[in-house]
Amino acid sequence: MILCTSPPAFCQDTKIQFINTSFENASPFNWAIDSNGTVIVDLIYDHERTSINRANQHWHFQVQAIPGSDLTFILKNFDNIWNGIKSDPISDRTPCYTSPDGKNWTALKTELLPDDRLLLKIHMEHEKLYVASLDPYRISDLKKLITEVKNNPLVEISTIGKTSEGRPLEIIRVGNPKAPFRVFLRARAHGFETGGNWVVQGLIRSLLEKDATIYHKRFSVYILPMANKDAVANGRTRFNSLGMDLNRKWDKPPDHQYNPENYFLEKWLKQMISKEKKPDLAIDLHNDRNGQLHVSHPDKNFEEYFSRVQRFESLLYKHTWFTQGRTGGDFRNPGSFGEGLVERFGINAFILELNFEWIAGLNKVPFGKDWELFGRKLRDVFLDYFNVKN
Repeated sequence: MILCTSPPAFCQDTKIQFINTSFENASPFNWAIDSNGTVIVDLIYDHERTSINRANQHWHFQVQAIPGSDLTFILKNFDNIWNGIKSDPISDRTPCYTSPDGKNWTALKTELLPDDRLLLKIHMEHEKLYVASLDPYRISDLKKLITEVKNNPLVEISTIGKTSEGRPLEIIRVGNPKAPFRVFLRARAHGFETGGNWVVQGLIRSLLEKDATIYHKRFSVYILPMANKDAVANGRTRFNSLGMDLNRKWDKPPDHQYNPENYFLEKWLKQMISKEKKPDLAIDLHNDRNGQLHVSHPDKNFEEYFSRVQRFESLLYKHTWFTQGRTGGDFRNPGSFGEGLVERFGINAFILELNFEWIAGLNKVPFGKDWELFGRKLRDVFLDYFNVKN
């Protein structure tokens, strides 16, 4: 329904017919059309439990309008708060993506306006057009991937628990479970960060190709492909449905009531350790505007840990388009996935951010296919990493 601040005659003449947010992964927001015909979109914040932190970085909607029309949108409410401080989730390089069918996407240049607003200019070739903050990866896309690979003898899919809203949490194992080394990857701890899903999809497919035997002899991969399914389903940015950040509070056991996603992951991890199958490497995949490795800083054996991260970083430079480096060795974040797994379980763990604005190594804005390529190349990174004595 159009919320119009102009006289009724203007509303009747508008080229906008409807803005649809009733489909999978669509973002909730309020919208109105001002007297100039500009669509004003008030995005809705996620809020963290028991803090003033809030996040909003995801938009995904479908415009229905008269074909041939040119439309202007202004997106608002990007005043994110993190640790009590205002953050800047968008910039003059923040892209937007459009698609007539929700499958094939084109990058659209945006304009950063004062007061952290984002301007989009859209031309309607057809009656309907999808608009999104990133190349989307939805729960239905994960289901298609699982259907594609589940019958492969090198794949085992296990349900380890359920999300806050009761959606299943899967671990996908690819490779020989008796391989001498194990890698664990988690993707989509934050709902808007689609890059990790594209990466693990590319990695899984690459490990099931005919030439992959050499990799299976050296390592197996365990993947939690979509840790925050509820946020993905509901078009949210960062927190789970109960206001918990899945990349925080890893310095202590997770709360089953408010954080079942991390509770079931930790339960699975402890079972792996009890079976003497502790991961040799654990990576949490995220998106941000920097695209760096976030190095942990354990109190014990830091130099040994740091040397391994440096080697992994050098292999990313060798085999992938990664160029953006890492945070310094003095960086500490005790509650993050990386710090928690290092300190509590002795696992070589870190966070790998993927820049959602620009891939410097490819000199382009990122699409799902670019992150899939990165995932495909990770198999060579892991092979070289484990071919050197740790």
